[in-house]
Amino acid sequence: MKMRKQKVYLIGAGPGKADLITLRGANILKEADVVIYDYLVDKRILENVKYNAELICCDKLANKGKHSKASLICQDKINNLLVTKAKKGRKVVRLKNGDSSIFSRCSQELEALVKEGIEFEIVPGVTAASAASCLSGIPLTDRRFSSSCVFVTGQEDTSKKKSSLDWEAISKCGTIVLYMAVNNLERIVKNLLRAKKAKNTPVAIVQNISLPNQKILTAKLTDIVLKAKRVNLKPPAVVIIGEVVKFESKFNWLKKNKRVLFTGLSQERFFLQGNYLHLPLIKIEPMENYGEFDEHLKNIAGFDWIIFTSRYGVKYFFQRLKLIGYDTRKLAKVKIAAIGESTAKGLKEHGLLADLIPINESAQGLIEEFKKKNIRGKKIFLPRSDISDKGIEAALKKLGHEITSSFAYRNLMPKELPQLHLEEFNELMFTSPSTVRNFKKRYQKLPKSIKTSCIGAVTLKEAKRCRLLN
Repeated sequence: MKMRKQKVYLIGAGPGKADLITLRGANILKEADVVIYDYLVDKRILENVKYNAELICCDKLANKGKHSKASLICQDKINNLLVTKAKKGRKVVRLKNGDSSIFSRCSQELEALVKEGIEFEIVPGVTAASAASCLSGIPLTDRRFSSSCVFVTGQEDTSKKKSSLDWEAISKCGTIVLYMAVNNLERIVKNLLRAKKAKNTPVAIVQNISLPNQKILTAKLTDIVLKAKRVNLKPPAVVIIGEVVKFESKFNWLKKNKRVLFTGLSQERFFLQGNYLHLPLIKIEPMENYGEFDEHLKNIAGFDWIIFTSRYGVKYFFQRLKLIGYDTRKLAKVKIAAIGESTAKGLKEHGLLADLIPINESAQGLIEEFKKKNIRGKKIFLPRSDISDKGIEAALKKLGHEITSSFAYRNLMPKELPQLHLEEFNELMFTSPSTVRNFKKRYQKLPKSIKTSCIGAVTLKEAKRCRLLN
């Protein structure tokens, strides 16, 4: 029987933050069997793919540096992978940084798909130019100063005998946005000056767009190269040239508002005072062995209560329950407690309403609710992380409950945490003891100017122990 070719989706992931992917892109991603992604894609986007999806990073295909010419070599490998996986009947997503159609070699991949008669769809994404504009307060167009905007690559195909860029025409545009231009900035500035671009034209370089370590450098056209060298500015970055750059000092809302660095994995809450920039200092992964956990699930109907202390406990509990051949009917006579609204929301996604949610969303709050409702002497199953505090388990035992705890997931320190200028933040929020410990390992200490806050008494205690309270 001949295998049916699968449709391939080319999806723009956005330029940085995980939630800048479109809703359509995120929904398609959930169904993918294979995801071939650019190295710049925020890895948190990949947390929502199927647990058994094959994840392939394009940077590893190149076997060289992220900004090297090896990226040209690996394009054929990407094309072949798209075709091969689709022909095998796999549901394939090509996840691209920014927007799929702007400076992403989209046409080369489409040529390969068309040649093999493979159906495809291109899903738009937030491009780096748009994000750099919005996250710096620099509008790309303005009725007074710029009625046109041009996107220009700063790095043409090296196999070209002659450049296809007309710098005289480009210089006449109201706003010029340069992609992949940092390494060639000196040559680009010379070309613009040679094309009679005014020497005092404002320039902005936006680095690490939308991430906690986003930086903005502004200068005149004649000064920008020296300033960029002085601060050792590196890719990824977008360059904006034109009179609209003057608006940055007035409209850069990221600079003007209070900046809070949030270290947990909770979903962002909106309409709060200030800007909450997420830098998760923990990473969640499945256990390598679920033998013991699965045995408890097979006998889950014998428990009186299940207490979920995080949405990840919910995620891996139901993932394993399904894998061993059961569904929520197995929980018909079991009551369920959730430590907070985020965890309760995860239960709702599986069609379950928590029987108990403490008003005070913490371990202590949950214990107090059990005391208040006089819940005693029950058999309780506690799915938890491999490093979670055992305080809740001990407190429940004191109330006379029989506790069975088992590891549902691993709580790890992310491998690649960025270099930060911590003095640029007003507040640092720790969400768990592990975020405190991981911060200490990576960043050692806090500037005295930054205020710290902690969620929960256990987190506060750990912050005091690590001397990370201001």
